[in-house]
Amino acid sequence: MNATERQQQILETLDLRGRLAIAELSARFEVSDMTIRRDLAQLEAEGLLRRTHGGAVRSQSGNFEPPYALRTRLNAESKRAIAVSVVAQLADGETVVLDGGSTGVAIAEELVGRKLTVCALNLRVADVLMASPATRVMVPGGEVRHGEQSFVGPAAERTLADYRFDSYVMTVSAVDMTAGLTEWNEADAAIKRAALVSSTRCIVACDSTKFGQTAFARVAAVDAADQIHTDTHLPTDVRQSLTAAGIAPYIS
Repeated sequence: MNATERQQQILETLDLRGRLAIAELSARFEVSDMTIRRDLAQLEAEGLLRRTHGGAVRSQSGNFEPPYALRTRLNAESKRAIAVSVVAQLADGETVVLDGGSTGVAIAEELVGRKLTVCALNLRVADVLMASPATRVMVPGGEVRHGEQSFVGPAAERTLADYRFDSYVMTVSAVDMTAGLTEWNEADAAIKRAALVSSTRCIVACDSTKFGQTAFARVAAVDAADQIHTDTHLPTDVRQSLTAAGIAPYIS
């Protein structure tokens, strides 16, 4: 296992548990304590965790939005599989609203070359799609959130209200059968609500770690989604709850 693969596993385990010890990591990966210390130092320099005496903890509390740089390193293979599944549901000629975040960027990368009109709610997504001459790219305007690079605010919401889209591909921070689809940032949640109102169909794309979680700002009830695309690690009880609610999940 090389350093990149080891660091990826460190981040994914830390995301699940919140705290890790150097001795435990050294034994798990069969490398020296010094090697683990170098890994943790590099990840801390990227803002992906915080070192402690003898180990590391998450860079932020679980009650706050994780930084984009961390999210793009977590569950990358699952997000790519989800992206392939979502894109298969979009027909050439459709008008589509596409969210941002690490999953949104993965979906944009799979859309390159498709004959679609895509309203990108994020600068990173728009940049990816601009590489595709076949794709008509729109952006809603308004304010751009620092770090996330997502469009937010009343101007962006008004732009969305002026159009009617075939599909909205929504990414979310958390999914809970009672709390619904939720986001860490209330301005992002408001844009998602506006996109939902302006779209005929809602396709939710999120990896299995988001289920059973609740973030700060509510977007909509779970049944606002016409489709939910996730990965093979979705717990059986969650799959059964979604199916009972009439939303059999697409598993990739």
